[in-house]
Amino acid sequence: MERFTSFDGTGIAYQVWGEPSEAPPVVLHHGFVVDATTNFAVPGVVGALVAAGRRVVAPDARGHGASDKPHDPARYGEPAMARDLGCLLDTLGLGTVDLVGYSMGAVVSAIFAAGNGPRVRRLVLSGVGAGVVELGGLDTRVMPPAEVAAVLLTSSPAAVEASPAAAFRMLADAVGADRAALAAQVHAAHRTPIALDRITAPTLVLVGQDDVLAARPEVLAAAIPDARWKAVSGDHMTALRSPAYAPALVDFLKS
Repeated sequence: MERFTSFDGTGIAYQVWGEPSEAPPVVLHHGFVVDATTNFAVPGVVGALVAAGRRVVAPDARGHGASDKPHDPARYGEPAMARDLGCLLDTLGLGTVDLVGYSMGAVVSAIFAAGNGPRVRRLVLSGVGAGVVELGGLDTRVMPPAEVAAVLLTSSPAAVEASPAAAFRMLADAVGADRAALAAQVHAAHRTPIALDRITAPTLVLVGQDDVLAARPEVLAAAIPDARWKAVSGDHMTALRSPAYAPALVDFLKS
């Protein structure tokens, strides 16, 4: 695990797997609550990419994993995380990369790719769908942010059990997350239009067919100039473990 200091003094942790090759590194940005290891290494995505000869770089987003965890919502939001990505690439001296984002990380990746076209050769957006186009981020129609923040902060087991967002609390507790930091990110989550038409990289929208947070992926693919979409088995929590997920990712990134 390595660290760097980002644009506003926040310490960001990251990991690197594999050896340098002629192909650009693959940068993976994880989703909400989890970290790079849980999101990408444990399901085998990192291993599949390394086996295909790719070098892989993956940060822990601010508020997550081994990175700093301020509790001020002003320190959060996907645009801040996109700036962290730029700082990471600068720290490692990387010019062009293939970029993969899951859920929250897909919003971060879309923002980064829209503003840094020459730095992204291939783009994969996972765990998101029409909400990115229609709401500017994750689909809050499925899971209202107020519910997520409340269940993260409550000390009442009964309130957790009764909440439609209970899965977020259970996941946060399972990975030992800083729940106040996560709630700060919820309050700062991106909700304004993303200039998807400015994305120049060929893009794959890769989703689980039963993922309600990634509904209508064709809408997202249609909003990006050179994009396609593909569904694999699974929902928001299990699509990464689909036997078809890693092969689809590796195949797209080698083209």
